[in-house]
Amino acid sequence: MDTQRILLELKTERDRLNRAIAALEGTDSVRRRGRPPATAAAPLVVPVRRRRRRRRLTREGRKRLSEMMKKRWAERKKEL
Repeated sequence: MDTQRILLELKTERDRLNRAIAALEGTDSVRRRGRPPATAAAPLVVPVRRRRRRRRLTREGRKRLSEMMKKRWAERKKEL
């Protein structure tokens, strides 16, 4: 594990403990609502998101799919 990551985790833990102690002692008179500060909530490693390309049907593909579905529903209708 690299030292920067260890330091970040230790500091995050220290801040969490300080807030807990302050809350128990009653010195934390202002209650916060909503999301915690970005430094405490930020993930250590940010994943890279890539956009997926949408696949589009060609006219031929759409027609073939339509015919297949009509055939499938006709078979199901026969069974009922």
